[in-house]
Amino acid sequence: MENKDLGKTSTGMEPNLEAALCYLLWFFTGIIFYVLEKENKFVRFHAMQSIVTFGFFFVAVSVLGFIPILGWILSMFLWLASLCLWVLLMLKAYQGEEFKLPVAGDIAQKNS
Repeated sequence: MENKDLGKTSTGMEPNLEAALCYLLWFFTGIIFYVLEKENKFVRFHAMQSIVTFGFFFVAVSVLGFIPILGWILSMFLWLASLCLWVLLMLKAYQGEEFKLPVAGDIAQKNS
């Protein structure tokens, strides 16, 4: 893996570690790092992508939970998909990659 210079961060942490931590507790840590990080666009991108992506999953699973049987089944599949995406996004961020999801990545790029 190529070691890219991702710049400095407001917290003093390594940018790739801080970006990966943006996904750790879904949108909660995304919000925390988006508020704390003022300098690093790479970290801010991942924080905003975490907020948008996992905010969507949280709302979708919550709404589906109110729909008996079919909603419960769909929410289980959605939860499983979000778990796989969570691992992928943490891994890509830790590797120093600005891995951009189709809709959430565009929103994150505009707001980072």
